[in-house]
Amino acid sequence: VRTLNQWGKDEFTKYRSPLVSRYASKEMSYNFSDRKKFTTWRKLWIFLAKAEKALGLPITDAQVAEMESRVEDVDFAMAAEQERKLRHDVMAHVHTFAYCCPTAAPIIHLGATSCYVGDNTDLIVLRDGFEILLPKLARVMDRLANFAEKYADLPTLGFTHYQPAQLTTVGKRACLWLQDLTMDMRNLRRARDDLRFRGVKGTTGTQASFLQLFQGDHAKVEELDRMVTEMAGFKKAYLVTGQTYSRKVDIDTLSVLASLGATVHKICTDIRLLANLKELEEPFEKEQIGSSAMPYKRNPMRAERCCSLSRHLMTLLSDPLQTASVQWLERTLDDSANRRISLAEAFLTADIVLSTLQNITEGLVVYPKLFDLCFRHIRHELPFMATENIIMAMVKAGGNRQDCHEKIRVLSQQAAAVVKQDGGDNDLLDRVKADSYFSPILDQLDALLDPKTFTGRAPQQVTRFLSEEVYPLLEPFRSKMDVTIELEL
Repeated sequence: VRTLNQWGKDEFTKYRSPLVSRYASKEMSYNFSDRKKFTTWRKLWIFLAKAEKALGLPITDAQVAEMESRVEDVDFAMAAEQERKLRHDVMAHVHTFAYCCPTAAPIIHLGATSCYVGDNTDLIVLRDGFEILLPKLARVMDRLANFAEKYADLPTLGFTHYQPAQLTTVGKRACLWLQDLTMDMRNLRRARDDLRFRGVKGTTGTQASFLQLFQGDHAKVEELDRMVTEMAGFKKAYLVTGQTYSRKVDIDTLSVLASLGATVHKICTDIRLLANLKELEEPFEKEQIGSSAMPYKRNPMRAERCCSLSRHLMTLLSDPLQTASVQWLERTLDDSANRRISLAEAFLTADIVLSTLQNITEGLVVYPKLFDLCFRHIRHELPFMATENIIMAMVKAGGNRQDCHEKIRVLSQQAAAVVKQDGGDNDLLDRVKADSYFSPILDQLDALLDPKTFTGRAPQQVTRFLSEEVYPLLEPFRSKMDVTIELEL
């Protein structure tokens, strides 16, 4: 107990990244952990030794077996002490691995440069990060698709410039969100599939050290590169590198994550706006408190969290842009500290943003009386929208289009004055009903004002969009759909 209490005191006297301590999932946190990093380094040294042995270098089965048996046995304290002494992280871990693998010690890291383990591990971690994000994105899309299908024909007031515009449907609006997410899905898959391995390239990318090891045999050096790439699970390696893989790869990776951040920010901003209109609400737990001062409030804290973190995700793109632009010649080390932060934070942030959005989309609240709520918003604008329908009906009943237009214009302006100057309700329909000129169509007014007649092809667009654009993208992830998200904080 004393030890645990001391740990607690020590733990809360230093900064902890909220991305890990408060938000991100265990799998994404592990993906960027020291254990994942350094055990991957060891696996890469094993891949290299196996390939070198297969191509004729004097490496024994016993040496390889010894390395394989100690992959997970990382003495972090020893490695830290070695790094303090050597001021070199890779050599610190070479020495630490060699200490527990004395037989294999002479051949660990044979012919390689630090970026063999550093950059190749980064590429593995980026690939695995995408593999974590893609099913989460698919689940968000699946939940939104279900929502869109359920409310495909429920009318609601559309807005442009956040001013009332033509009607749309709740489901069609959700499809606008889904449209952006489908683009993100394609972008993330492309970025993952475009990743290549750095491979076995040597100090400045010329493979000179390996050419020397294999006594000038170019074919064996190429085969070494191919074999290690395959062992690491990549189909291709970059044919040319400097000491590092091009830092434009990091730009490509973070740009699709930043773009995803923009999408999520837009969706969650819309949800916040709709919550204010009382048309839509995010989940709200039974004992959740919306405000310490105002007990009645149901603040959209999940959507606000997504917006807050998405802003951070979008800004991270500037890091790899600047880093790639200043990589002098074959490389410079001013990329290292920046990349330790920006790459990890981008994936950790995208991870929690998607998890939170999944939680939101799994519990979006549309109340049974939403139609009445929507109609209260609609009825202020619908009479104006219906004026052309009224004119057309009057013409069909034998009226003159210009005479009818003038009548409607005058009545509309009178009704608008009541709304704008007196703060009253839109009484255009009452004025139409009171004017004997419109008596030929009074029995048609209810039909002319049915909100569903103003939503155009929105329901049909929802059906076609889901079947042609969304569901095919989700098919590869069907086996991973049965995962729900509970927000712990």
